[in-house]
Amino acid sequence: MCRFQAALSIILCMFSANVVVADVRPVSHEDVWLMQRLGTPVVSPNGRYAIVDVTEPSYEKDAAVSDLWLIDIDGRQQPRRLTATTEGESAVDWSPDGRRIAFSTKRGDDEVKQIYVLNMDGPGEAVRLTSLSTGADTPKWSPDARRIAFESRVYPGAVDDAANAAEKEAREERKVNVSSYEIFPIRQWDRWRDDLQTHLFVQDAQPGAVARDLLAGTDLVKALGFGGVESKSEDSLSAVWTPDGSALVFSATANLDDAAHASVKHNLYQVAASGGAVQQLTDSDEWSCFNAQFSDDGKTLYCLIEPDNEFVYNLTGIGRFEWSGGSIGAGPDLITESFDRSVTGMDISPRGRTVYVTAHDAGRSRLFAVPARGGKARLLDADSRGVYSGAQVAGRRLVAKWESSAVPAEVVRINPSNGSHQALSRFNAQRAAELDRPEYLEFWFENAGGRRVHSWLTLPPGFDESKKYPLVLLIHGGPFSNSLDADHVRWSPHLLASPGYVVLQTDYTGSVGYGEAFSRAIQGTPLKDPGDDLLQAADEAISRYAFIDAERQAAAGASYGGHLVNWLQATTSRFDALVGHAGLVDLEGQYSSSDVIYHREIMNGGPAWGNSGVWKEQSPASYADEFSTPILLTIGEKDYRVPVNQTIAAWSYVHRMQVPGRLLVFHDANHWIMEGEEARYYWQEVHDWLAKHLGDGD
Repeated sequence: MCRFQAALSIILCMFSANVVVADVRPVSHEDVWLMQRLGTPVVSPNGRYAIVDVTEPSYEKDAAVSDLWLIDIDGRQQPRRLTATTEGESAVDWSPDGRRIAFSTKRGDDEVKQIYVLNMDGPGEAVRLTSLSTGADTPKWSPDARRIAFESRVYPGAVDDAANAAEKEAREERKVNVSSYEIFPIRQWDRWRDDLQTHLFVQDAQPGAVARDLLAGTDLVKALGFGGVESKSEDSLSAVWTPDGSALVFSATANLDDAAHASVKHNLYQVAASGGAVQQLTDSDEWSCFNAQFSDDGKTLYCLIEPDNEFVYNLTGIGRFEWSGGSIGAGPDLITESFDRSVTGMDISPRGRTVYVTAHDAGRSRLFAVPARGGKARLLDADSRGVYSGAQVAGRRLVAKWESSAVPAEVVRINPSNGSHQALSRFNAQRAAELDRPEYLEFWFENAGGRRVHSWLTLPPGFDESKKYPLVLLIHGGPFSNSLDADHVRWSPHLLASPGYVVLQTDYTGSVGYGEAFSRAIQGTPLKDPGDDLLQAADEAISRYAFIDAERQAAAGASYGGHLVNWLQATTSRFDALVGHAGLVDLEGQYSSSDVIYHREIMNGGPAWGNSGVWKEQSPASYADEFSTPILLTIGEKDYRVPVNQTIAAWSYVHRMQVPGRLLVFHDANHWIMEGEEARYYWQEVHDWLAKHLGDGD
């Protein structure tokens, strides 16, 4: 404890000195919103360059700018803008010889995205390759650079683009607006599902060449449960070419229609580049395999592995298969078997001896090196702060996006031997230099279950340790997520702290980055144990830091954090104010109306009509008669993950108990409030609500 307090004193003195030297100001919503947003850098085959998409946000509708920038990995030249168009580019892929890049965008009269190619040898405009009525995305060059593979969402049964165009026109002319379903799920995040399917295409890398649908008419796409690997707004087949260029390996599921009562499994499949029958490469009742990647010598195939068992949480690992003659050997060998962290990204060294991975670890996202045949993972820098993402091999170096609680996102070059990094870009440096945005402090404590729990503490601008500041808990969503050593465009700790609050972020039971057992410990106690951790974290913070005012406390959270806000409303009266966004108030109500449900049965010990008491015992609604804390409730009407009826129910209970409250319904928003003006309005409301009940900071 003495060493910790001494370290804290040093940090506080350093921070105070910086305030004196630098002319800095509190973080505003404009600073958070207008900070340039960087995508994942894509490294050239020779390891000399990287391309990153950079978005310059705006509060004006359709005024945001998103372009591609070229980064010199040696750092000898400044980043150079490659594109300057009204539409942004995405899914960049370098040709194997490094002379061209392909990407997806809309230009000119394009109604949907198409694949464009830009020559990197000299000046010139990008040339459109595809002209499909259903659009084209996610280009992948063949090993000989003569063909392009890509994805398009097509109509079931359509055998060519003429059939797709005809069906598209027929549907646009219909006089009824109706969706019909025979499977679950029927919604995804903020959209009603349609019957379009993601298919894989190949065409010559020449403008006007005919594109071949490799999956049309195959047994795989005829399966009722066919789909790709889903993200928040779409799905992808994540295809890669086989080393000899004769076929493509992709990720898909055939049992999406089982989602209401079983886990959805993904496997690797192979289809010839000329078309034909689809071959299933992996098949197991115990795990899913997806996002394939070949070693440079073409002898090994790696993929991400997710176990399927009775646990609500499992680590994502890396599987290794021998590849020979266009097929995989037995396996996979789980090369991360001894690694007690979940892999979030991977890339393979040029000689194939090492797999570099990113993984959440104690509130950071760190870089590790794993032997390609398995073994102990080596943390590149045991003292690293911040968040690495999208790490890729660039010769003998790594390139990634990196950010921290004090430094906005930039592209960095990393030395794999010791993990040190050097910034290659300064997109956000000027704005960041103006801001009072110190690094988070951190502390650990042992919870009632004997587990070590990690917390971050955000200090207010102009911090003076002799003063007293209100405490605001900022509760992360998930639950299989965490509070990272970085700022956040939607739920910025620095912005929340700006009126003069100390912000506490605690990785409660169930959070990731602390080992599989810590995450699994939430099973059967979805709200109680995490809620207990939050209360203990607040007590620990108050006891450790004399600058926290124990008489002024609030809590705020969104998504799973919103669930926990409602749980705190039901189980404690210690807070002066609460702020909850997209939170459930009834476990069964959320289960029966959300777009994903089966994992909730695993979490709560069976279906809602079974013998588990969790459904009632840990529903905030069961204790509505205890609601007493003033609360600001917010929701996006197009949120299908935590449907609006949950917030309406919470609002009804609040008013039935005559608790002071305020409700904001964002009619065009989904699970997140992501329109600039609406986000600014939201934050003004949050700060006004907290000021009303906590005062204006110090």
